Amino acid sequence: MNTAGYIDAALLQPAAPRNAAAPLHERTPANSAARDRLSDHHPPFFTRALGRSLWYPADMAQKKAHEVDRWLAKPEQAYRIILIYGPDRGLVSERAKRFAAGTGLPLDDPFTVVRIEANEVEQQPGRLADEAQTVPMFSDQRLIWVKGAGNQKALVSDVTALIAEPPADCAILIEGGDLRKGSSLRSAVERGAGAMALPCYADDGRGIDAVIDETLGGAGLKISLEARQLLKANLGGDRLATRGELEKLTLYCAGASEVTPEDIRLLIGDVAGLSSDEAVDAIISGRFQAFDSAFQRFLAAGNPPFLVLSATLRQIHALQVMRTAMDNKGVSASAAVAGARPPVFFSRRKTVEHALGRWSSTALQNAAERLQATTLRTRQKPALAGSIARQALLALTVEGARGRR
Repeated sequence: MNTAGYIDAALLQPAAPRNAAAPLHERTPANSAARDRLSDHHPPFFTRALGRSLWYPADMAQKKAHEVDRWLAKPEQAYRIILIYGPDRGLVSERAKRFAAGTGLPLDDPFTVVRIEANEVEQQPGRLADEAQTVPMFSDQRLIWVKGAGNQKALVSDVTALIAEPPADCAILIEGGDLRKGSSLRSAVERGAGAMALPCYADDGRGIDAVIDETLGGAGLKISLEARQLLKANLGGDRLATRGELEKLTLYCAGASEVTPEDIRLLIGDVAGLSSDEAVDAIISGRFQAFDSAFQRFLAAGNPPFLVLSATLRQIHALQVMRTAMDNKGVSASAAVAGARPPVFFSRRKTVEHALGRWSSTALQNAAERLQATTLRTRQKPALAGSIARQALLALTVEGARGRR
C-alpha cells in the first residue's frame, strides 16, 4: 500500500538482488541515482525504505533568518530533527504549523502526531527518546512535536542522543524560545548531522510588507502608500498578532477595493498596545519628560523595549539620509523632509524638520551605533532590557536637547 506521503518498500527493490554490502542508506552511485529518481516522483517530507531512512546528511545545518521560508517550502527529508526558535513566538508557531502540515500526516491523529511540552520531558527524563523509538502502529511515520523548549537538561540530553542515532520512522519538531547563540539546545542542533535549526526574528520592513501583501492581496484589497506606512508603524512585534490585525482589517474593508489611511486610524490599534512614534519623536526632539512618560506607558502595556529601540533606529537611519542630502546637495530641511522616501506623515513633518536642525551627521552616526549596541545588550540580558533601553534612550534624548552641534 502506498500511503500519501510515503514510498512503499517494494518501489525500492531492484530487478536483481542487491549487494548486501551496500544497503540503501549508504552512499553508493547506484543508491544516489535511485534516491534522485525517488525524490523526483515523491516530494513529500517523509520517505520510507525497508524500515530505514534513505540517508542522513553528513554535516550540520542551520539557516539564516531570510532563508527559512524558502527551506520550509521544500524541506529536505534527510533532516529528522527540526528546531524552530526565536524571539517572535508568533512566527515560531506559524512556521512550526507550516512544517507539520508539510509532512502529510493527519495532525489530529494522536497516535501519529504526538504533542509534548518541554517541561514534561524535564519531569520525565528519556520521554522524548522513548517516543522517538516507539514503532508506529497505524502509519509508517510519526511526528513528535515539542513545544516550549528552552535549555532544559533532560530535553537537551534526549535531543543529543537522537542526533547521534536519528530515528528512522519519525520526525521531531521542536518549538523553542529566544535561544541565544551558544545555548545548549541550539548548539546541539546546529552541530548535529541530521538536525536543522531555523531562526525566527521579528519582522523587518520587508517581512511586514510581505505579510501585508499576502493577507490583503488574498482578500482582493489594495492599499495606498500612506496607509501602508501607517499600518507598518503599528505592526511587526509578533507575527500572530500582526496576522490577527490584518485579518480584522480585511473583514472591516470587505466590499471595498482599497484600504485607506482612515481605515487604519479607525480600526488598527498598535499591536504593541501603543505606537512608539510618541517616544521616538520625544527622543529626537530632546524632550525628557515626554519621552519618559511615553516609554513607561509603552512598557506598562506589556510591550518589549526592543520595539522602541528598533523604531528609534529606523528614525535615525531616515534622518541620516535626509541630513546627507542637506550636507551634500545644500537642500533645506523642509525640502529634505518633503523628498523623503518613504514619505514622512504630514503630522510629523515639523518635528522631523526641527530634528534635522539639531542632529549633525556625526551625531546621527553615533546614535545609530549606540542603538545597535544597546539592542545587543538587551538580548544578552533580557531581565534588564527595560532599564538598559531606557538609559540609552535617555542619553539620546540628551543629545537631542543640545541642539545643533
